[in-house]
Amino acid sequence: MADDKKTVTVRQVGSPIGRRSDQRATLVGLGLNKMHRTRQLEDTPAVRGMIEKVKHLVEVVDQQG
Repeated sequence: MADDKKTVTVRQVGSPIGRRSDQRATLVGLGLNKMHRTRQLEDTPAVRGMIEKVKHLVEVVDQQG
C-alpha cells in the first residue's frame, strides 16, 4: 500500500543567494540546499505550496502516481 503514494521530483535550478530568508528556509525544508540537487518528495498540498513559494528557484522534473 505504501507504493501507491504520489510523488513529485524537484530539482534546484536557482541560487538562494540574495533571496529572502524564508525562501532559503523553504528550500532547506524541501531538502534542496545546493544547485542541481534533486529530491523525490511525497505529493501533498504542503509540498506543493512550498514548491509554489520557490517556483523561480526549482523545477518539477517528474510526477508519479
